[in-house]
Amino acid sequence: MAAKGFTRAGEGGYSYLKEWLWWAGLLSMGIGEAANFAAYAFAPATLVTPLGALSVLISAILSSYFLEEKLNIHGKLGCVLSILGSTVMVIHAPEEELITSLDDMETKLKDPVFIVFASVVIVTSLVLIFVVAPRFGQTNILVYISICSLIGAFSVSSVKGLGIAIKDMLYQKPVFRNPLLYVLTVVLVLAVSTQINYLNKSLDVFNTSLVTPIYYVSFTTTVVICSVILFKEWNSMELGDIIGTLSGFFTIIIGIFFLHAFKNVSITWNQLAASVKKDPNLPLHAYESHHTLLENMDAPVSICDEDNTLFSRGNERQ
Repeated sequence: MAAKGFTRAGEGGYSYLKEWLWWAGLLSMGIGEAANFAAYAFAPATLVTPLGALSVLISAILSSYFLEEKLNIHGKLGCVLSILGSTVMVIHAPEEELITSLDDMETKLKDPVFIVFASVVIVTSLVLIFVVAPRFGQTNILVYISICSLIGAFSVSSVKGLGIAIKDMLYQKPVFRNPLLYVLTVVLVLAVSTQINYLNKSLDVFNTSLVTPIYYVSFTTTVVICSVILFKEWNSMELGDIIGTLSGFFTIIIGIFFLHAFKNVSITWNQLAASVKKDPNLPLHAYESHHTLLENMDAPVSICDEDNTLFSRGNERQ
């Protein structure tokens, strides 16, 4: 759309709304979120959210095929670590405190600790949206993602409450008389709309294979903290389960680090095998890459001064 003269999403434009491919993606996302909706209604958020690591794997693979974004060995290892970490978190997932009605949900929302947490999230989000994003959103990948992640705490909480309301409707309870139902609906619509807007901006400016895993880590962190405060999911956990949950989450973060820090390092399995077989005392000629961590180091370059005298940068003048 930018080639047609339209303003890009990263610059505040909304021309993507005219693209059928974007709407197809939104529909697919909607179907996935509907499944998430059902999952959040019947399981703890700390159990459901880590399974989003599958999106890291799928997005990285699809972007490598359809967007020509290469996924190197480090990226593949990062995906594997993300899956392993999520599995560990699921194994040690906490038992959710029983919430059977919107009245119970309302009691949870009135908890002073949650009110403080929600206030901090709202103030931080507003500062990011109106102060930080206009200045640094185009250059710092964390700005837009942080907005999506913080707002995600409210979307997950709203989905949880609406899931309880749907279960009550199945039992023919008068949930439509409860004002909390409409409050949660409005909060969910606002939160999801904000997340879609800033996620589109982030995807337009930065690499998809980076946005997805970083967003996963930050979003999961926010949701876990919110769940611990609001639903008291960790109150009944034993020390071993807490350590297992944290270990699984740190494993995911390590996987994300592999995806992010080494995305431009071009290494093949053949190069790795050659490096193992070679004599460690000999120079490794098989491993040559234009994207190494040392590529920015100064190298001697022959140039001429005013007297046409050759000398090398980094060496003394001849």
